[in-house]
Amino acid sequence: MVDAMGLPVDFEITVGERHDHPPAPVLIDRVRPLERLADKAYDSNAIRDPLASIGCNATIPPTKRRNPQIPYDRHMYKARCLVECTFGFFKQARRFATRDEKTLRNDAAMVTLCCIRCWRRF
Repeated sequence: MVDAMGLPVDFEITVGERHDHPPAPVLIDRVRPLERLADKAYDSNAIRDPLASIGCNATIPPTKRRNPQIPYDRHMYKARCLVECTFGFFKQARRFATRDEKTLRNDAAMVTLCCIRCWRRF
């Protein structure tokens, strides 16, 4: 998760072949965001319900199969590029981009170093 300036605030590491969706409720509980920007992959009731319970606005475009379609703020959704830019900044570190770390501890350390590097820019 990143804040409104694109600075990382928390992360959770998952297995490489797993989707990022399962740890999202855990991150929501830890960070308690006011606004949540996410892509269509995160359009599920398992994510929208915890967000609604803490009073968070969910700016998540609905998938085509969701019926009825849930409206979202298209202008606010454009700010999601900050998340993508943060990942792009992380991927400048070759070990992060190629996932060279073999253990969870080392992988978490690499992500932490990337977060520190990101925060040091400001």
